[in-house]
Amino acid sequence: MFIFAYRYAFLDLKQTFMTHSCNDITAELRTLGNEEKSRHLSSFFKTGEGQYGYGDKFLGIPVPQTRGVAKRHKDTALADAVALLSSEWHEARLCALLIMAEKMKKARNDDARRIFDTYLDNTAHINNWDLVDLSAPYIAGRYLLYKPRDVLYKLAASHLLWDNRIAIVSTYTFIKNNDLDDTFSLAQLLLGHKHDLMHKAVGWMLREAGKRDMARLRAFVDSHWHEMPRTMLRYAIEKYPEDERRSVLERKVKSKSAAMAR
Repeated sequence: MFIFAYRYAFLDLKQTFMTHSCNDITAELRTLGNEEKSRHLSSFFKTGEGQYGYGDKFLGIPVPQTRGVAKRHKDTALADAVALLSSEWHEARLCALLIMAEKMKKARNDDARRIFDTYLDNTAHINNWDLVDLSAPYIAGRYLLYKPRDVLYKLAASHLLWDNRIAIVSTYTFIKNNDLDDTFSLAQLLLGHKHDLMHKAVGWMLREAGKRDMARLRAFVDSHWHEMPRTMLRYAIEKYPEDERRSVLERKVKSKSAAMAR
């Protein structure tokens, strides 16, 4: 009896030491910051007034280093990860998302649902394209792989740009499992999106789907090339044979020129 009590006490103590608060993680991230890289990232992620990343702040940490911090703190309590997700620092929010993605790898049933719900409850803090791209497939996509996906269509209809991007990029996990229906369905819904970040995301997912089923991608492009923004089209057909890719783009340019001449 004493041995079992000792074992459980040791496990509880181990868990206590393995669980780190958001303040501890932020302090560790600060030690990795680089002022010159911070300036570069602030420019790269469009943080100027009127730009999509306006007001965001960077410590200046490469993603691999942030990922390393997340892996070291993967046993952080979900509540602490949520607190970290509201940080003013971009890398802290990324670290929180990477911790959640690590948790989702082994989570089952109620635990997985809790991580997924927490993720969707905090999309206002998932507010740049890299934060979406490094989390959506590994949290939302992983959770929904064998479940109904109605929530993705609600996200696609949201007024929030980042919700829209989460919807389409989450399907990357489905694509890797040869499940392409939602990628093409969401792409069709998002054809008329006004933001270039969505044109790139939709085109990217279509390209990835095309690697699994080029005939289906060709059928989609043949039906929608005239509606697709040029950036979306260019991303989608990137893996076409060069002559075919050039022909599609030239057709798009001619169509636009003809429309402007009317």
